[in-house]
Amino acid sequence: MVGHAVYVILERMLIQTASALWVVGFLALPCSEPRRGTCSEPNRPHDEAAQVQTYQPKKARRHFISVSYEQQYVQPYSFRQHPLEDLFGQPVDEVHLESFQYRTRDQQTLITVNEFGKRAEAVGATIYPFGSAEGPTLAIRGSISSLPDIHVSFAGPAPAPTYDLTNGRAYDIGAGVDMSDRAPGWGLGAHAFVIGGIGQVSTDQLDGRRWFVEGGGGVTSGPLGVDISFTYSVNRFDTPVSHSVRMIPISVRGTLTF
Repeated sequence: MVGHAVYVILERMLIQTASALWVVGFLALPCSEPRRGTCSEPNRPHDEAAQVQTYQPKKARRHFISVSYEQQYVQPYSFRQHPLEDLFGQPVDEVHLESFQYRTRDQQTLITVNEFGKRAEAVGATIYPFGSAEGPTLAIRGSISSLPDIHVSFAGPAPAPTYDLTNGRAYDIGAGVDMSDRAPGWGLGAHAFVIGGIGQVSTDQLDGRRWFVEGGGGVTSGPLGVDISFTYSVNRFDTPVSHSVRMIPISVRGTLTF
């Protein structure tokens, strides 16, 4: 009886051990389904590579042409030297508390600036041959702008009784770099630019040529934008003697970009 009891106990232990080994083997067995490492693991909705997703923000579309209208506030630059010293061929001194503003160094001629207009306006178009969206791009700009009226009178020896420039127009073409960070849709973006170029000047009295350098920037929302720019322009004339008039227009510009 004792031997029979021991046999029964060993038989039960053998069955339990075999059952445990089978369960362990089943759990460790690789599963044929691709999304499960072993048969004991639950189904995964995606593999590991698909679970890591990279966020890619929506990009702004490229713009290729921009048209603009602007108002300018014009400041003279070194008016004593250009054009006054150019015209008289000698140093000119600025005076104060007098009815005139300048006097030649030889004290022979008194110079009165009767008018130097401050307001001007311009229309223009900028082409981006490679598109403008993000980063630097080539910008080619053409514009037509008005020039402020200038009236100067002389008392004493002078190359002419008066110096006048009225109804002036400047026709410019230039190229430069535009650095953009435009936003998709109607989001708020920004850009900055530097442009240099040449042009022609036409007035009632004189015609001439000019060159300019412009820098500025602004904000954009969709196709609309507002810019502020500063320009240094040199207008050259050959009559009555070779001389130049230099200006610094400060512009507020509205833009429509496609």
